[in-house]
This record gives sequence, C-alpha cells and structure tokens, in this order.
Amino acid sequence: MLIELKEIEKTYEIGTVQVPALKKINLTIAKNEYVAIMGPSGSGKSTLMNILGCLDTASGGVYSLNDNDVSAMTDDQLAEIRNREIGFVFQTFNLLPRANSLHNVELPLIYNGTPASQRKKMAQNALEKVGLADRMHHRPNELSGGQRQRVAIARALVNNPSIILADEPTGNLDSRTGEEIMEIFETLHEVGNTIILVTHEEYIAEHSNRIIRLRDGLIERDEAMN
Repeated sequence: MLIELKEIEKTYEIGTVQVPALKKINLTIAKNEYVAIMGPSGSGKSTLMNILGCLDTASGGVYSLNDNDVSAMTDDQLAEIRNREIGFVFQTFNLLPRANSLHNVELPLIYNGTPASQRKKMAQNALEKVGLADRMHHRPNELSGGQRQRVAIARALVNNPSIILADEPTGNLDSRTGEEIMEIFETLHEVGNTIILVTHEEYIAEHSNRIIRLRDGLIERDEAMN
C-alpha cells in the first residue's frame, strides 16, 4: 500500500481553545490510484492534504508512505520526503517569475543535488510530457495560465515522485483550459502515476476513480467512480 493513515488526528490551538480539524481518519491509497478529496470549507480537506504532502504533521495517529513512518520523522527528513516522494501542483502555479520554464522545472533537482548534466535533460523530458517542448525558454509572464500550470505539472513530475498532489489545480483557469489540464492528469494516471486531487468542484472530482468526501474532520463517504 502506498499510503496508509491510521487514526490520524489534527488539533489546532487557537489561544486557549483547541479546534479539532481531523478526527481519527483511517485511509489507504494504493499505487496508481486517482483520488479526489472533497468537502465544504472547514471539513478538513486542506489539513488532510497538508499532512499527506508532509507540509504539516498530525497531532496523533500514524502516517505510512511507501512503508516509511512519516509521523515519526524530523523536519529535515520530512523535507527530503517532500522532495523525493511528492510532486506538488498548486492553484497559483508558484513559479519563479524571472526564471524560464526549464529552470522552474529544474528547481526540485537542484534542491536534491542532481548533477547539472542530468538536470537539463530530465527537465526537458518533463516539459515534453506536458506538451511544452516549444516553451522551455519562456518566462511565466510570456505564458498563458494553462501553460503556466503545465510548467507546474512538469515540475511536479521531474523527480518521478510516488504521488502527484494537486490542490485546486484548475482554480485559476477558465473551464476550457481547466479541462485541458484535467486531460493531462488523466494521461499521467494512465501511464502509472498516483494522483491525489483536492477540489471543491464536482465536475473536476469526477475525473478521478475515487472520491473521498470529508465533513467536520471525518470521512463522510468514500466512493468508487465508474
């Protein structure tokens, strides 16, 4: 099993008040699944995404990723897991404005010490996978919103991560461009990538094979899609 959550809890302290965000979540996700996480504001979906992405740690329970106990790791170990195992795609793209597409995609490889001779080729391959072979030397302000999100997806792919974790990846795009981006995710899933998508849009979630619906910090429903 790629991901296993056992009795995961998350409580935030706001002044003297404790606010539970997740309440004993049990969840497994296998390799090559395409999962959407949905829920209204305050349901815990962002908290769950942050824990799955090793951006935050649980208050209780065990998180196992690729048979590694993530819940027991130090901040440095979590940073290494994020770089090696997880490719992030955010709503706001998070690209360096002065860097071209190739350099933006190279960034995770720079952080993990990949030799320069390998980095360029790996970044080029990732950009080719998302259909941007002709935009490698363009900066973000020279690209459309859809092209910027493709660069972000290429950056997520470049390390060949265990999980692609996408947070509202079409939120800043028009509906037609959003559908084009979802087609890329479908293609990535077809070639073996594991995708976890966080969204509040039902039509976006329906691209997945499984929808996990949260409410009040609990899994309300876990639905397999046809």
